Amino acid sequence: MREYLLTLCITAAVTYLLTGPVRKFAIVAGAMPEIRARDVHREPTPRLGGIAMFFGLCAGLLVADHLSNLDKVFESSNEPRALLSGAALIWLIGVLDDKFEIDALIKLGGQMIAGGVMVMQGLTILFLPIPGVGTVSLTQWQGTLLTVALVVITINAVNFVDGLDGLAAGMVCIAAAAFFLYAYRIWYGYGIESAAPATLFAAILMGMCLGFLPHNMHPARIFMGDSGSMLIGLVLAAAAISMTGQIDPDALKLNLGGSGRDTTHALLPVFIPLVMPLTIIAIPFTDLVLAIVRRTWNGKSPFAADRGHLHHRLLEIGHSHSRAVLIMYFWSALIAFGAVGYSVHSASGMGVVLAIVVLSFVGLVLLLLPRFTPHTPRWAERLVPPRYRRRRAEVGSAGADGAQDPQDQDGSGERLPVPTGVAGVSGVNGATAIGARSRITDRRKAGTSR
Repeated sequence: MREYLLTLCITAAVTYLLTGPVRKFAIVAGAMPEIRARDVHREPTPRLGGIAMFFGLCAGLLVADHLSNLDKVFESSNEPRALLSGAALIWLIGVLDDKFEIDALIKLGGQMIAGGVMVMQGLTILFLPIPGVGTVSLTQWQGTLLTVALVVITINAVNFVDGLDGLAAGMVCIAAAAFFLYAYRIWYGYGIESAAPATLFAAILMGMCLGFLPHNMHPARIFMGDSGSMLIGLVLAAAAISMTGQIDPDALKLNLGGSGRDTTHALLPVFIPLVMPLTIIAIPFTDLVLAIVRRTWNGKSPFAADRGHLHHRLLEIGHSHSRAVLIMYFWSALIAFGAVGYSVHSASGMGVVLAIVVLSFVGLVLLLLPRFTPHTPRWAERLVPPRYRRRRAEVGSAGADGAQDPQDQDGSGERLPVPTGVAGVSGVNGATAIGARSRITDRRKAGTSR
């Protein structure tokens, strides 16, 4: 466990320390697109955060290769090299997209090639457990297609959920933590050495997300972009493929020849690697289905952009940006840890289900409290970052009589955005903006996530 924690900390530290320089590089390189009508953020924010995350991945693998208890993973398996090869390819495609916004079909092709590269180096699904039948070996083509499909689905699910500051990184970190607990239990509890690569991948993925989150929490100073969202999606998929493709269900001493409820419970530890990425897809998939139904019902195209996604709805009913993200975290943790808990305590599954129901009720109560806004006590404000302090009256925006500066309002009485081209005005979430910024129009008419 100490080696995994050390790898996690090194990955997080490298990612955190490199994100600041990468942010400055992104601003200089112009990887800071104009704000669109459908975007949630209000300031031009640089992308390319995936650069720091990729180097964090490389640092984590390098450190693990020199640890006494983890170097066996690199000696007995080619999976870490397969992960690094696929991650490098998908990262390069993401960097190009963050800068030049390449076509969606090109990105899809790159995702499929990245999955194929990992398959060529041995990171593939070899067999599937089927109730009443046992372990079914897959042919080379079947394993390749299933592996590439899982990679593409997971990458796009993570990319789809990246709509609010800190949302994608936090949800993936939660799923990686749950997956790490499951994989470590298989490796340490059952003594199966082939589970070690998946455990290492989950630990490194947690480090990548934890190191990037301080820079990405609202208000975000940098976005991970496609270079980051596709990268962490691929690492999550690689961990699931490694666990599914290398662990023989017979090594877990499971009875797969029976039928009924007992066989289903026995198969849960085997199916969890395939189910865990679906915990990331669960919320985005629900959002996608609701969006298709909503747009079709209104006579629009299913692909027409709007502001009806789950995180947009949370903002519209009164939740703050941070609280909306925390609510999404809550539901992700409930799904991920609930699945792992049910697989571990399948014999007492009713207790786990009851706990999930109670926590779901708590989540629904949180959804109904959008106006409850806790504040940091006055005496503790100096101990927390400025973003968590009480908002002071804006200097220059209100006089003694409370009237706003006329130049800050238009004919409708609404405040106008501050132009970032003026010297000395903060425009890039804490940094002087580079280049003029167009006036922000009404955002409630069209658009989805960033």
